[in-house]
Order: sequence, then C-alpha cells, then structure tokens
Amino acid sequence: MTVSFHKFGDYFPGTGHVHDIGYGKGKYYSLNVPLDDGIDDESYMLLFKPIVGKVMEIFKPGAVVLQCGADSLSGDRLGCFNLSIRGHAECVKYMRSFNVPLLLLGGGGYTIRNVARCWCYETGVALGIELDDKIPQHEYYEYFGPDYTLHVAPSNMENKNSRQLLDEIRSELLDNLSKLQHAPSVPFQERPPETELPEADEDQEDADERWDRDSYMEVDEDRKPLPSRVKREFVEPDHSDSLDMKERIEHTRDMDTALGAGSASVKTPNMGSQRLEACVKMEQENPNQPSDQAMETNP
Repeated sequence: MTVSFHKFGDYFPGTGHVHDIGYGKGKYYSLNVPLDDGIDDESYMLLFKPIVGKVMEIFKPGAVVLQCGADSLSGDRLGCFNLSIRGHAECVKYMRSFNVPLLLLGGGGYTIRNVARCWCYETGVALGIELDDKIPQHEYYEYFGPDYTLHVAPSNMENKNSRQLLDEIRSELLDNLSKLQHAPSVPFQERPPETELPEADEDQEDADERWDRDSYMEVDEDRKPLPSRVKREFVEPDHSDSLDMKERIEHTRDMDTALGAGSASVKTPNMGSQRLEACVKMEQENPNQPSDQAMETNP
C-alpha cells in the first residue's frame, strides 16, 4: 500500500492524479493525494488523518515507512506549500499513535537551515521528547539567525486548495479504500524469543531424595534368590611333591638293601587318599545373561 501527498499540476513529472489507483492485483493499493500551492497545516490535516486512519483500519500494515520530505515547509526554495514545522511533525505524531513499527526517512528540502530544524524537532517527536524552541550554542549557530529559534512562522501565501476540492479528494479516496477486503483483525504482538529452555536435571530436583551410594548394596529380603550352579575344579598336585615322594621311597629301599632286610617292606603312601585343594567358583545364572558370562567371587 502506497499513499502519496504531493504537489500536482504543471509540475514534474506530471503523475499522481487521484485516479491513478494501481493496476491488476494492485488496484486500489495506490492512493494519490494531489495538492495545489499554499496548503497550510489545517487543510493538510483534513486529508492526512482521515485517509491514513482508514488505511490503518483496512490494510492493517505490520510496519510503516514514513518519508518526511521537508520541501513542503513554508519558505522552501523549491517547494510551494506553507506547512509549519509543528504541522509537519503532527504527521509523525499521528503515525506513532498506532503503535506499529515505524521507520522515518528524510526526503526533499532545499532551505538547509529549515530542513535541520524540521528533522531535529521530529526526532524529538519520535522519541516522545518536547524540545525547547531556543537553539543552543553550537558550531553552526549563526546559520539560524536572526531569530535562533527552532520554529519558523508560516508565510501569508495564498492557499489554493479550496474546502470543496479537499472534500472531493477525501471522499473519492475513502470510497476506493472501501472496495478493499479488510485484513484479518489480529493485533500486533511481540514475538517470543526462540530459545530452548535447558532440560531439568533430575539430580537437582530434590537433593534429599538422592540415592546413597551404599543403597546399591542393600539386600531385598523379599526378593527370591536366582538359581545358581556350582562349578568345581580339581587341582592336580604339584609335580615337585610327587618327585620328592619318589625320592624318599627309593632312599628307603636303598637303606633296606644295604641292611639286608629282605623281609622288610615299605608301605608307600596312598596317593589317592591325598587331600586335594579345590577352588569353588559360583556362577549366578541370570536369565537375561548368557551362561558363559560368569561372575567370579572369592569365598
């Protein structure tokens, strides 16, 4: 949607008639407000507020770009309007009242000291600050003489925009806006930040309910014992012990032979009766674990 308030007539580039309303899908999305020489604050507001207010109601823009051209001020070298700085800034104040994101731009303006005055004052309006009319001392102070004030009084130039002409322009543009489909009534809201909240730490929820490391060793008496099996391993006696025993036997035999005890006999110890050491390994049978994965425990 584009809304343009401008000088129209024998003026370059000669476009911007009230009947220039757009084409195709853009029809009625171009609003041209043609003005004649000498328009003042009161006449300008008779068009600006009703037309822009209707645009905000029907189109409901998500943002507004407002070009604050200063060539419409009174006393401009090329412009032919008669607006005061306060009247010019009233447009900015009115747009701020809709609480929609607003981008302010500069524009035309060919009397430099008045352009500086205008944009300084409108910066204060944008920030909600009312500036003092007296200009403080600064590097370019002499440019604003002889009054050294922020505001300049409009001239007494003739206003060629009759009340009837203004009413006709306003009526036609409002009628064009009524042919547009209303935008959905959704109020502007701030977008929530796209941040992910950290996951809650279960260990930090309640420190009193934390498990004690010794709790893993607690035995549940009601729990049924799992079946288990015993694996026995027999360890053969050490070969050194067997050799030592054989040597003792042969030594005894040698002694008997030397003594001539033919009837003597030696009784050898029964190896089968020797007690063997056993190592017992307990393997707990876990139904969820293969039988070959054993846990070795020491008795």
